[in-house]
Amino acid sequence: MGRVTTHVAQAAGELRGVVGQLHRRLRQVDNADVLTPSQSAVLGRLARDGAATQGELATAEHVRQQSMAATLGVLDELGHLTRSPDPADGRRTLISLSKLGERTVRGVHQHREEWLARALASELSAEELKTVVDALPLLRRLTQL
Repeated sequence: MGRVTTHVAQAAGELRGVVGQLHRRLRQVDNADVLTPSQSAVLGRLARDGAATQGELATAEHVRQQSMAATLGVLDELGHLTRSPDPADGRRTLISLSKLGERTVRGVHQHREEWLARALASELSAEELKTVVDALPLLRRLTQL
């Protein structure tokens, strides 16, 4: 592996910035402002990683237990979660998505993908769209390092 040149370092900084902006923009495109970003993040994490304890979720989301308890309380009230005893340790409670929570996550993802598809179709030329599509395998490879 070669040295990191100034050009590569600048490209890395720009890529980080652009990906961060796109990520923030996609998080803004939600289910008609029904969920806060933290609630959406918890539902997404449960959808990706499966059941977890409140403590595991707090650690994964880098928030205090009390903040996670508040987020989970609202999600519970909205009917997005189920709680069950941990089969490995009955003193612990596992939190997972309810059927409504699963539908909500799918709906939010679909809404975001539809927004992005409309943006790609309306804002990029055919050549620009091909460039983006051609770059996807490279970006995917970067995520796997």
